Amino acid sequence: MKRVTGIGGIFFKAKDPAALSAWYGRHLGLDVTGWGGALFRWGGEGSAAGVTVWSPFAQDTRYMEPGTASFMLNFRVADLDALLAALRSEGCDVLEKTEESEQGRFGWVIDPEGNKVELWEPAPGM
Repeated sequence: MKRVTGIGGIFFKAKDPAALSAWYGRHLGLDVTGWGGALFRWGGEGSAAGVTVWSPFAQDTRYMEPGTASFMLNFRVADLDALLAALRSEGCDVLEKTEESEQGRFGWVIDPEGNKVELWEPAPGM
């Protein structure tokens, strides 16, 4: 079974997400969207289309809980259900909750150092 297929996003806590997004836009040229993050579209001849997300979150966000880090990696996966089942059978700390949205399906696992890792099965065209 193919597991991770790429990096889907990098999410991190910031003291002032709007100001930080503006700095990255002004100084590093990120095309910051209205929701404060940036999308890096990729793909081309011989490569599937996709997107990687860069997004600062408010310092007091609870989205990364129960992880203990100030960041969360999001990995693209081919088959979320199969991967979550495999991780559970391997004794990994998989969160029971999953979510579905127009972006696709999401699940989470906690790594051995307490970091919450988001697993994303993208919707078609993402």
